[in-house]
Amino acid sequence: MSDREFQRRSFGFKVSKTDPEAGTFKGYASVFGNVDSYGEVVEKGAFLESIARIKESGDPLPVLWQHNSATPIGGSDVLAEDDTGLLTEGWLMVNDIPQAKSAHALMQRRVVKGLSIGYYVEESSFNEKTGIRTLKKLDLVEYSVVTFPANELAQVDSVKSILRDGRLPTLKDFEGFLRESGFSKTQAAAIAGGGLSKLLRSESEGAKANQQIVDLLSAFTLNP
Repeated sequence: MSDREFQRRSFGFKVSKTDPEAGTFKGYASVFGNVDSYGEVVEKGAFLESIARIKESGDPLPVLWQHNSATPIGGSDVLAEDDTGLLTEGWLMVNDIPQAKSAHALMQRRVVKGLSIGYYVEESSFNEKTGIRTLKKLDLVEYSVVTFPANELAQVDSVKSILRDGRLPTLKDFEGFLRESGFSKTQAAAIAGGGLSKLLRSESEGAKANQQIVDLLSAFTLNP
């Protein structure tokens, strides 16, 4: 299975070492074997091809601020998989970019404690019995320092993944998607509660409901 759609996923930023002078840091960008709240798990080995590609290019993996491609704040030269996850050693340009200096200071004080990877899914599998999607091969494009580990964009990606697997999202996930698409909290609750909940109650309407939601998704222009 190959899903060439840019996605983001956030993790609690586990920094094991920082250097305030050099602006460097070391920690895990992704953890293996942990089923997240969206029913997805990253498999060990998922980043190996990306790591090889990045090393071969000779260029660092970009480190962004809040997934803003217009605000790169550093890079990462060291990427490796171990039994825990994707271990990274990165550097922020604290002497040249004001936002990089601010980001590193906030990381040190644990005010900012999220890291979100940007990637394409190259290979995945879905277990219909457990409802878990396993990410087997990921094309890592960048990672970002983010304020909150639970990035709402991951919720939007989750709804898309659920639909691709032929399932229906939960009311909570669909509400989150609607909020991210620009609806108010009241509007999102009314739409999800009045439409999706009714369709979820009717097993015979499952396929029809899925197609209706796909059509609704297509009506919005979402940021990648």
